[in-house]
Amino acid sequence: MSRDRESERTLAGIGLVVLAVACFAVLDTTAKLSTSAVPILMAIWFRYAFQAVATTLVLLPRYGIAVLKTEHPRFQLLRGSLLLTSSALAFLSLRYMPIAEFTAIVLIAPLVVTLFAATVLKEEVSPLRWALVAGGFAGTLVILRPGGTVFSWAILLPLGLVFSNAWFQVLTSRLARTEKPLTMHFYSGWVGTLIASVALPFAWAPLPAWHWWAILCLMGFMGTVGHFFLILAYQRAPASTLTPYLYGQIGFAMLTGWVMFAQVPDLTSLLGIALIAVCGAAGAWLTVRERKEPIEPAES
Repeated sequence: MSRDRESERTLAGIGLVVLAVACFAVLDTTAKLSTSAVPILMAIWFRYAFQAVATTLVLLPRYGIAVLKTEHPRFQLLRGSLLLTSSALAFLSLRYMPIAEFTAIVLIAPLVVTLFAATVLKEEVSPLRWALVAGGFAGTLVILRPGGTVFSWAILLPLGLVFSNAWFQVLTSRLARTEKPLTMHFYSGWVGTLIASVALPFAWAPLPAWHWWAILCLMGFMGTVGHFFLILAYQRAPASTLTPYLYGQIGFAMLTGWVMFAQVPDLTSLLGIALIAVCGAAGAWLTVRERKEPIEPAES
């Protein structure tokens, strides 16, 4: 591939990531809006059912039953369960927290993955990476500080989400070595739908007005399209190049939170948000630098 062609693919990947995080910000906004009138389990079920049906309608005609082929069905089930758990914690968090602060806390997940890589997977982590992890956690503590706008028992919800999402990312990284991204996307939608369907009869309730159905459809559409954009982005550029742009979701979240709910972080929270974004983006840049370094030959 020529250098110009590679640059075009990288720029396309970056553009798709920006579109994806914009979709995710709208998804979070509609999710927060829905919690005022729609039972949370019902909203979660609708979000996954929309993704599952839309993914099936797009993928099956094009790829046939080949999209169902997986070498690790149990891991696909676990991955889908982790994603459903993350979604449930996200919906609960958004009921009680401003969107911008919630988004910033969730985006420390890549830093938590580094922590897991060192403690669970026994991978070597450089001192600089440890410093970035510490900085990300410091930013989180600034946002969650006593006396802050989000300090309450509800702060446990996004923290639980961070750890479930970190395990989801670790498992996704392992499965990506043998599984196709579209196959993983297919299973994550259907696993979430089927598990949520078990409890749906106990949570179903008539909606007070038709526009709530439109909000649920928009939520499902944004989640589905956002994940498709993300898959297309990673097909065009390496994750280490694209990861810094994921933090653009914080900016979109601040915008939608201000427009829809008149929520603006205070100056101290903005400092914490900036610290998380800088540490996360720096971690991605460090990954790029490490991969460009030549590999030293082993001693004989």
